Amino acid sequence: MTFPVATGGTTPPIYPTGSAGNGLAGTGFIPAIWSGKLIEKFYASTVLAAISNTDYEGEIKNQGDTVRIRTKPTITISDYRADGLLALQRPQGNVLDLAIDKGKYFNTILDDVMDVQSDLNLLSMWSDDAGEQMKITIDTDVLKNGLLGGAVAANKGATAGAITGAVNLGVTTTGPLSVVARSPAAGKVEIVDVLLRMGQVLDEQNIPETGRWVVLPTWAATLIKQSELREAYLSGDGTSMLRNGRIGMVDRFTLYTSNLLPAGVAGGLAAGEYPIFAGHAHGLTFASQMTKMETLRSEQTFGTVLRGLQVYGYKVVDGTALAQAIVTPG
Repeated sequence: MTFPVATGGTTPPIYPTGSAGNGLAGTGFIPAIWSGKLIEKFYASTVLAAISNTDYEGEIKNQGDTVRIRTKPTITISDYRADGLLALQRPQGNVLDLAIDKGKYFNTILDDVMDVQSDLNLLSMWSDDAGEQMKITIDTDVLKNGLLGGAVAANKGATAGAITGAVNLGVTTTGPLSVVARSPAAGKVEIVDVLLRMGQVLDEQNIPETGRWVVLPTWAATLIKQSELREAYLSGDGTSMLRNGRIGMVDRFTLYTSNLLPAGVAGGLAAGEYPIFAGHAHGLTFASQMTKMETLRSEQTFGTVLRGLQVYGYKVVDGTALAQAIVTPG
């Protein structure tokens, strides 16, 4: 026999999740027999830690904090003339403020009667899942609201290139790049060519070659595996990427795939469009801290509350170290 659950009327639920009560009975939360195994849950791959610098995380204490980031000044080099007066320069670097102005939380309750009937450590399981969901939520936010449009004008659009101004990386709505794996027809672009163009754009900004990264949607990663790089002798690897499943590096870029990239109208682009981001960790700074993680007894029912608060902030500190391409599947 299962334990009765508050559904309304004379016994309204304390923590309702909808008009039909707290949903415990409807989700089968209180079975007579528990299975000893759980269906494995898969999570979206997160990339934020790999593509940003997190040098300032240790300075966060609470939401609302501001981290002041000092940047290096640029020294002016002048011509020297014998017996000439030397111009004196007082270098001054800029100060950027990184606001820790965002927060995400979770708040769950485990009723005592549910805890007794379960042979699993539910709070521990929920805590693990909350951590994964937190990473996914924050990654999605930063990729859309932090990186999209964060590159300087010379590193995106149809006339990218700080020196040449002749690199086409695609423009939303009017001219995205239609990308294919190989042998492009008129109006199409090879996926490897897109990466080479992004590499040239960063080269023209004098961005260091080591530490470069690219984040691309999974369908674009599939095109890379279908391209000429699938041959081991062309990619430089001992084994073809079709056999080991690893994309690895292309043109000095470490490649990452993500299903969390903004896409289409919901992502602030036109229908069917996706961004490909490239850059160096110097371009984006990210700071995050789980400031509260606590369990406490509920004051309104017999149960244990598990809740957590993670505060974070992000900022494009150098748009010259970022590049953006707008693409559609060709």
